Amino acid sequence: MSGYLIKDTTREEREQIVAESLGNIEATCDGCMSGLAEMYQDYIDGKKELREINMEFNARYVKGEDMPQRSRCPM
Repeated sequence: MSGYLIKDTTREEREQIVAESLGNIEATCDGCMSGLAEMYQDYIDGKKELREINMEFNARYVKGEDMPQRSRCPM
């Protein structure tokens, strides 16, 4: 694989990139990873680049907009 841009990857490669980046996205703990996996669906679908998604997330964080609450995973 030559890069992370949509034009340089297949859907399967993008799914793998997201899965490897997030780690265990099949977590059984409510709220652990499901929101993050959903956040990158537009990248997997070839609609938005990773950079765009991360910039949008950071902009909401800086503005203090309501973000989905995540519960903590039990240890």
